[in-house]
Amino acid sequence: MPCFPSLPVVNQLIKASLELKRFPRFRHRLLANLAGSAWSTLMQLVCVPLYIRFLGIEAFGLIGFYLMSQAVLQVLDLGLSPTMNREMARYSVQPEKGDEARDLVRTLELGYWLIGILISAALVAASPWVATHWIKSGSLPVSNVREAVMLIGVLALFQWPVSFYQGGLMGLGQQVLYNGLVISFSTLSNVGAVLILWRVSPTIRAFFLWLVATSAVKTVFFVTFLWKSLRPATRPSRFDFERVRSIASFAVGMSGITASALVLTQSDKVILSKVFSLRVFGYYTIAGMFGAGVVMIASSVFNAIYPRLSALVAQGDEDALIRLYHEATQLMAVLILPLAAVLALFSTDILQMWTRNADVARHAGPIATLLVIGSVLNGLMNLPYSLQLAYGWTSIGLRIAIFLAIVFVPATWFMATKYGAVGAASVWAALNCVYMLIGVPLTHRRFLQGEAQRWLGEIAVPLVPVLFIVVIGRALVVASMSQPVAISAILLLLFCATSAAALVSSSIRRWLVSQVLRPMRPKI
Repeated sequence: MPCFPSLPVVNQLIKASLELKRFPRFRHRLLANLAGSAWSTLMQLVCVPLYIRFLGIEAFGLIGFYLMSQAVLQVLDLGLSPTMNREMARYSVQPEKGDEARDLVRTLELGYWLIGILISAALVAASPWVATHWIKSGSLPVSNVREAVMLIGVLALFQWPVSFYQGGLMGLGQQVLYNGLVISFSTLSNVGAVLILWRVSPTIRAFFLWLVATSAVKTVFFVTFLWKSLRPATRPSRFDFERVRSIASFAVGMSGITASALVLTQSDKVILSKVFSLRVFGYYTIAGMFGAGVVMIASSVFNAIYPRLSALVAQGDEDALIRLYHEATQLMAVLILPLAAVLALFSTDILQMWTRNADVARHAGPIATLLVIGSVLNGLMNLPYSLQLAYGWTSIGLRIAIFLAIVFVPATWFMATKYGAVGAASVWAALNCVYMLIGVPLTHRRFLQGEAQRWLGEIAVPLVPVLFIVVIGRALVVASMSQPVAISAILLLLFCATSAAALVSSSIRRWLVSQVLRPMRPKI
């Protein structure tokens, strides 16, 4: 005879739901971030193979150079984007300071646009030197490479301010609006680029001209919506240097962290763009895009959790902070560990199915495996990092990043020149192992003391069944399978691994049970 839980037990399970349920707007923001990330990933999955088909792997290497240059230039952000996120989150729970918030945006905005203009001018001016002395163009004409670098410089003018306005929208809790814009412009830029290459001109010049046009429109939308999202003003917004002085310490710390982090995440690409041909760099770029889903999911959780943690710190609610921090840790583990395990163990197979290019899959597969391992470790560290920033403690992140950068850059150069692209990717994986071993204990020695062991347990508990399922699946899925059968088998493995991770994670399991038992809740 089946045994159903009593009504008091049902009520306890419902009350034990995730912190997300206590903050429905937070849940909506997280879902919006995941939707935006999922759509951006889908656009890459669909469009990247088409870019390679129309442009060739060498011209695709120029797209990789563009992505790398945009990331490297964030070192000149001076910590303003994360500072905007934190300050707007704090102002969002202080409605009486609406005019101060608008003054801060106006002040930082002027400086940000000035930096963007200087960056664009410098890139355009340096394009002849970059095309002839840095990039190894292979069979591509140097004139084409030079023109592409010039367009990258123009594109920087419009792409550069977006991260600033993104930080503001995230801090104000406008994740739904932000991700609506992301989805719209991701579709416009990617699908439009494919149509341009297919029907107008299959050249790298046409590709970048389209990106310049769509980026200009995108920037206008971001500027408009950030200002509309701020509280109504009682007076005109003005330049106020005092607002800058009040955040200077945090911004300087964030600037150092950003610079060091960019050295860690982009120096491998900078080195490879110099050492190897555009063809090899194209393989490395595809391998990096392959694991983009892990990075995007981790960023989505971070972008949703960081403003909420900052607000709870400002309110002094440590109990809610601890609950949300650990529940978000379990959520992060459930979302990215199964995906990373499948991507790492099936990298060559998935690349073959994705690009339909055996040469690309053979060269990029081993690189992708190592990059995914490093990315999942880095993604898990997003939450301890968000806790540091919520408390405004930038010094520890800066010291760790500087230490790792000092080790990482020479190690990457040595491994790249001796062992090629695979060697460079292995350094990224090893680096993030060290980052986790150092970062977690130091964070919890200062904040939420005694929680480090619990945090590690929330990662280890779902990791064990995930690895067991995926490793067994790797042995069962063979190359002789037809593509539809192989795809179905890999998706089934991902579903099983994610389900197992969710069921062994206490907070996620309670939330799932509460959703199943919701209809049994007595109506009052």
